[in-house]
Amino acid sequence: MDVEYDIIVLGTGLKECILSGLMSVSGKKVLHMDRNNYYGGDSASITPLNDLFGMFKMGDPPAYLEKFRDWNVDLIPKFLMANGALVKLLLFTGVTRYLEFKSVEGSYVYKGGKIHKVPCNEKEALASSLMGMFEKRRFRKFLIWAQNIDENNRATWEGIDIHKDTVKAAYDKFGVDQNTTDFTGHAICLYLNDGYMSSPAIEAIRRIKLYSESLARYGSSPYLYPMYGLGELPQGFARLSAVYGGTYMLNKPDAEIVFDETGAVAGVQSEGQVAKCKAVICDPNYATDRVRKVGSVIRAICILRHPIPDTGDKLSAQIIIPQNQVNRKNDIYVCAVSYAHNVASKPNFIAMVSTIVETANPREELRPGLNLLGPIDQIFYKESDLLEPTDSGEKSKVYISKSYDATTHFETTCRDVLDVYERLMGEKFDFSKVQDKIVNAEDD
Repeated sequence: MDVEYDIIVLGTGLKECILSGLMSVSGKKVLHMDRNNYYGGDSASITPLNDLFGMFKMGDPPAYLEKFRDWNVDLIPKFLMANGALVKLLLFTGVTRYLEFKSVEGSYVYKGGKIHKVPCNEKEALASSLMGMFEKRRFRKFLIWAQNIDENNRATWEGIDIHKDTVKAAYDKFGVDQNTTDFTGHAICLYLNDGYMSSPAIEAIRRIKLYSESLARYGSSPYLYPMYGLGELPQGFARLSAVYGGTYMLNKPDAEIVFDETGAVAGVQSEGQVAKCKAVICDPNYATDRVRKVGSVIRAICILRHPIPDTGDKLSAQIIIPQNQVNRKNDIYVCAVSYAHNVASKPNFIAMVSTIVETANPREELRPGLNLLGPIDQIFYKESDLLEPTDSGEKSKVYISKSYDATTHFETTCRDVLDVYERLMGEKFDFSKVQDKIVNAEDD
């Protein structure tokens, strides 16, 4: 390989494919490699169904599930916030031309052994079964306050310094109780645990607005999901990279990063040849000596023959179980999609239950979520390490993403993508600049 690249990307997970596309659009010469013979890495959608059963060493799928090629099963299913960072990346890069989405039909939160629709506007707050009459009024006032905040107009802050006072101080000002803070912090703001309570209120306010704005786009819930599964997302960004000159090489199981005498990356070696580059972007599996384990995620992929009970027969749904409701330190996440999304044969559903591991019996930790699903036809468990980089890339020029967390949405994923981008490029990602470049290229 005599060609020198600006950037070599290792792994075709969603994060790596987004970054590969962004770098190609920015004019970088990109080579993208993967040890596997398929796109997606940890964020792949597995098809046909035989391959999923083979991956988990469970023999052949039962014949009654039929039409095995109709199945596209996400290994790490997540939903897109309709007005969130990933949707903006899709729109600004034009990747939406390769994809089709459906709105997720319901967003729920668990309380007292039951699931309830998440209220996120004044009308829903007053109708919600989550709260008593007086608590509904307090929550409504809090919600109106948060949605009316203008960061540039202190008069709208109503005595709370949104940049200094904590989220807890804001809750206390309106007198909302713990049940309300549970679903607000975890099902609307999408925080992973209660650590956010001591942080400045501004971030929670922005998250409440994002949830409301996302809901306003489609109505039934703030979430979207791509037809044919999440594996379509990395492939969409891979096409974007290819359009702008990116080169792809799959099935390179021996791909290994090579360094020069100063400790900076020199290239990537595969099959006895070295492709030279100025920087490498990779997932943690390609740089195991430069990451650390910070925890584990346990996931259960479940095949159902029915919708999740108590969701009104919704064809897709998300349920968040706040930590306090089940005496845990971390939330439990439940999501479900179905044949309506071309990921299963009719009349089947695919549900995922996930959480951060806290005990020596991870599977049992999923029990509160599994209990919400009704009869489970097939179940596949997978425990994965949570890895994060110990190397910022400043000297080595190796920029490593984090592992995918337990959440069933992409907001944390996109924060990691934008962090890697900023570390590599030395500046925050500018959506408008990329959009201008795409428009100019299409005009040419």
